[in-house]
Amino acid sequence: MNHPPVTLPRLTALARQAAPQLLEAVVAPLAVFYLAMVVLGFKWALVATVAWVYLGVAWRLIRRIKVPATMWLAAFAITIRALVSFWTGTWMWFFIQPEMGTICISMAFLASVRLNKPLVQKLTLDYIHLPSAVLKHERIRRFFARITLLWAFVLLMNSTLSIALAVYESLAGSLGAFMVLRTSAVAVISGLAITFSILAFKRVLRRLHVAHT
Repeated sequence: MNHPPVTLPRLTALARQAAPQLLEAVVAPLAVFYLAMVVLGFKWALVATVAWVYLGVAWRLIRRIKVPATMWLAAFAITIRALVSFWTGTWMWFFIQPEMGTICISMAFLASVRLNKPLVQKLTLDYIHLPSAVLKHERIRRFFARITLLWAFVLLMNSTLSIALAVYESLAGSLGAFMVLRTSAVAVISGLAITFSILAFKRVLRRLHVAHT
C-alpha cells in the first residue's frame, strides 16, 4: 500500500529551533543559580533565578512578543520552587520539586498508552505532518505506543536518579558535584533515547515505503 510522502525535518534544523529555548529555559537558569550561589549565597541565588525568568517574560511583553503559555507556567513553577526552597533553607528542594512534576508526566505517558492516545504521537505531530492514512497504520500505532512507554520510563529514570543525587549531594554539601553528575547522566540517558526514537521512526517509515529526508 502506498502512502503520501512524509518529510522529516533534519536534526540540525530541529536543533537550531530548540537550542535558543533550551538555553533560555533550562541551561541559563541553572547557570544563574549556581553562579549567584557561589558569589551571593543561597537565598540571593533563588532571587536571581526567579528574576531571570521574569525578565524573559518582561522582555517579550516590552517587545510585544506573545508570551507562550509554557513560559507563564514556568514562571509560576519556579516561583513556587523558590518559595519552598527559601522556606526549607536548602537547595535540594529547588531541584527535587520539578522532578516530582516529571514523575507525574511519566505517569501521564503511561496512562496515554492505556487509553490508546500515546502522548509521543501528539508531540510529534506538533513538528511533523503525518497523513491520516499513515497514522491509521497498525505499525505506526504500535510504534508510538512503544516509544511513549520508552519515554515514560526514561522520564521516570531521570527523575529518580536526579532525586537520589540531590539527596546524597545535599548531605555531602556539594551543589557543584550534583549539577555535574545530574546534567551528565540526564544528557546521556536522554540523548540515547532521542537517537533511538529517531532511528526507530525512520525505520518504521521505511518499512511503510514512506519517503523521508
